Amino acid sequence: MNIRNLFFGLFLLLATVLSFSAGAQDIRWTRDGNAYYEIYNGELVTVSLPGNERKIIIDRNTLYSQGGNPLSNFKDFQVSEDGTKILLYTNSKKVWRYETRGDYYVADLKTGQIVQVGKDRPASSLMFAKFSPDGTKVAYVSKHNLYVEDLAAKTSKALTTDGTERLINGTFDWAYEEEFDCRDGFRWSPDGKSIAYWQIDASRIRNFLMINNTDSIYSYTIPVEYPKVGQDPSSCKLGIVDIATAKTNWLAVPGDQVQHYIPRMEWIPGSNEVILQQLNREQNVSKLYVANAGTGTVKLIYTETDKAWVDAGKGWDWINGGKEFIWSSEKDGWNHLYRISRDGKKQVLITAGNYDVIEKSLVDEKNGVVYFLASPSNATQKYLYKTKLSGGAKPEMVTPSILPGTHDYDISPNGVFARHTYQSAAVPRLTEWMKLTTLNPLTMEGSITNQLGRIKPGRNQVEFFRIKTEDGIELDGWMKKPDNFDQTKKYPVVFYVYGEPASQTVKDTWGTGHNGLYAGNMPGDGYVYISLENRGAPAPKGREWRKSIFQNIGRLNIRDQAMGAKKILEWPFIDKNRVAVWGWSGGGSSTLNLMFQYPEIYKTGIAIAAVGNQLTYDNIYQERYMGSPLKSTEAYVKGSPVTYAGNLKGNLLYIHGTGDDNVHYQNAEMLINALIRHGKWFQMMSYPNRTHSISEGEGTFQHLALTYTKFLQTYCPPGGR
Repeated sequence: MNIRNLFFGLFLLLATVLSFSAGAQDIRWTRDGNAYYEIYNGELVTVSLPGNERKIIIDRNTLYSQGGNPLSNFKDFQVSEDGTKILLYTNSKKVWRYETRGDYYVADLKTGQIVQVGKDRPASSLMFAKFSPDGTKVAYVSKHNLYVEDLAAKTSKALTTDGTERLINGTFDWAYEEEFDCRDGFRWSPDGKSIAYWQIDASRIRNFLMINNTDSIYSYTIPVEYPKVGQDPSSCKLGIVDIATAKTNWLAVPGDQVQHYIPRMEWIPGSNEVILQQLNREQNVSKLYVANAGTGTVKLIYTETDKAWVDAGKGWDWINGGKEFIWSSEKDGWNHLYRISRDGKKQVLITAGNYDVIEKSLVDEKNGVVYFLASPSNATQKYLYKTKLSGGAKPEMVTPSILPGTHDYDISPNGVFARHTYQSAAVPRLTEWMKLTTLNPLTMEGSITNQLGRIKPGRNQVEFFRIKTEDGIELDGWMKKPDNFDQTKKYPVVFYVYGEPASQTVKDTWGTGHNGLYAGNMPGDGYVYISLENRGAPAPKGREWRKSIFQNIGRLNIRDQAMGAKKILEWPFIDKNRVAVWGWSGGGSSTLNLMFQYPEIYKTGIAIAAVGNQLTYDNIYQERYMGSPLKSTEAYVKGSPVTYAGNLKGNLLYIHGTGDDNVHYQNAEMLINALIRHGKWFQMMSYPNRTHSISEGEGTFQHLALTYTKFLQTYCPPGGR
């Protein structure tokens, strides 16, 4: 997940969000789907359904019996396929965004023993440890090499030995992790005799040097491997290592290893073959290959092209005994699920219609259905649907229509039970356990309907609206009016913006309309708070909506926002002289462009951690959405705020962390130089050594909120007039 898209919500939660590894909160179902595992009161238990009976799997005394109590607060766990062993993860440390390295212990439920895995390796250095299919071994990455440990023999062996800081086996470099959400870089074969893994060679990636001026008398640099726009990415290849011999057989994937990406790979169940997705450098051609692990030969089975870009896949769901898989594609103009034969010759559209599949929830092959999330008529919401796996059937809405808003479901593997979560702008997150086959909650007391009955409706609710610009583009939006709103008065308006292709801001979810960065009561102080969703946002409104922004970041999204604001300024209760806009990261970039390109509309702006010059950002993200700079940099220049800095007329506050390894602080300095050159007055706040989240250090968030709020109140005063 691109980190530029994380910071548009409730900023008070930043530290918590960044401290948990991806997927840590997912339900761990038992193999039969009739129970799930959870950490409860410091113990590992199972909870059986529908009765919610808890059974202790590993008790507190066993965990505390380890010397030094390393497992007294274990962070995560994995269960062997036969359910007799538990792999416990503790002492976790951050790698870039998430805590993905630490120590691992295996608890044998038959013997009651707990032993440490990789205890000869440096402390907190193990990554992505996982059981072999038969549960007799554990493989892991340490210091960019792959290892395997035989649990019975208590022996360990290095499967790779060439790993260095830049030659990376079994995990990924900065760019792959940041832009393709790639972290765990190896997969056990179905028979447990070999492991498929990525090898990333980042040795030719130049370091970007950040400088630390505060932690010692003499400053020092912090190098970050970072491929800028137009620079070659890391080399990538896939190997199959034999557990017995530790010999790697490299797959003969066609094409230049540098000028292609391989974001997805996995074993085909019950076979000696792997399937992989390869994207070309421009990411507008996606190819699926099937490779023979024994010979290394590969066969192209599926190709998809797009004039803009093709997204990296979410993975494969195999059906029909491994003869077919489910794959998503936008090739008919909407994001849909397809049933594709193993050789790629047969393709069946499963979810037909003018709507997008937001997310696949469960492929229930036994009952011949697939569950998915969609919202055909309202792009701000999300509901569960199901349709026949064979295709050709009209989708059936599963979520009760009496609950408008956003719904999520974690469905058991057998399709019988589900954890259903509901929220809206007016309703905080509510969760119920339900029997999916009957759509009934397991208990009426715990049902969402019963919980709703205990919620008192708040006053001054968020209002959703649609507005059509002079270009004929209809935009979704939300608005939070001031408390004690008086329609005879005019109020200042603050626009919240993100604007780039990775995040929506206009969603019917709890917290919408709340500005967590405002130190005070924004509606109480008398602000109108609004957000609009421009073209290019990943809303379920079809391919054309999402991909019209190709080579147009900084122009099309900015015009949509400005033309929407122009219409809103016609509303009688909006004060045209008190118009503010703010955003973080991509939203900071949008804020700058709005202030510079439409100074007649926006009088005050607060831009945080913005990309001021698109040519400074990483190649995977920026080249995907803006095309190859090797052909032309025109689109990059025309979309960059520094190009328009001379147009600034209003009041600008720019904020950036000097330790931002994602959107580098050089963007701030380039912007400052441009504003100085044009003689433009502005205010600036830098936070020493803070990253893109500007969350590190005592008092940082409170100071940031105070700075934000005082500037807004000074230059866009609150209250009706």
